[in-house]
Amino acid sequence: MRNPWEVFAETHPVGTVIEGEVKNITEFGLFVGLENDIDGMVHLSDLSWDQRGEEAIQSFRKGDMVKAAVTEVDTDKERISLSIKALDADTFSDAVDGVKRGSVITTTVTAIEDGGIEVEYNGMKSFIRRSDLARDRADQRPERFQVGDHVDARVTNVDSKTRKLGVSIKAREIAEEKEAVEQYGSSDSGASLGDILGAALKGGDK
Repeated sequence: MRNPWEVFAETHPVGTVIEGEVKNITEFGLFVGLENDIDGMVHLSDLSWDQRGEEAIQSFRKGDMVKAAVTEVDTDKERISLSIKALDADTFSDAVDGVKRGSVITTTVTAIEDGGIEVEYNGMKSFIRRSDLARDRADQRPERFQVGDHVDARVTNVDSKTRKLGVSIKAREIAEEKEAVEQYGSSDSGASLGDILGAALKGGDK
């Protein structure tokens, strides 16, 4: 009789979508029953793009029928790795496609809090802390924003592991000011910051 894992590997190459019953739930993930009385495992990290594994596993019960993609078959160790999240689009990667640290993006304000504002970009939520709301301390007031406002912010971090996008209005203002100084005047040219920014604004009106 042939090794059932070898048979499975031949008939289910990586990427094949299978359907099976959840046989067991452990701290590591789900065990899914497959043909010929063998199991495949969906590790916590392969359950969901948007939730932590510990949270995502709460929505599964023994006896549930699930679909998953085959990601690895190790016939020597008699181990089959499966992924449920592989069947869904990576919403984070799609949302930040083309975005990198230093990019300026237009976000929409979705909530106002004492400590800052929540903004959304391509369906992804980010939080701008009070200290990052403006370069000038007097303008670091969440209440000057309203839900629905469109706000340009500079990307300070793109973290694919935590699936978070760091953004800052203050960083955008500092970068714009630096660019204006480089283009229209320098610190030793005798031009005041007001003169430089005024020239930048006039240049932008042309």
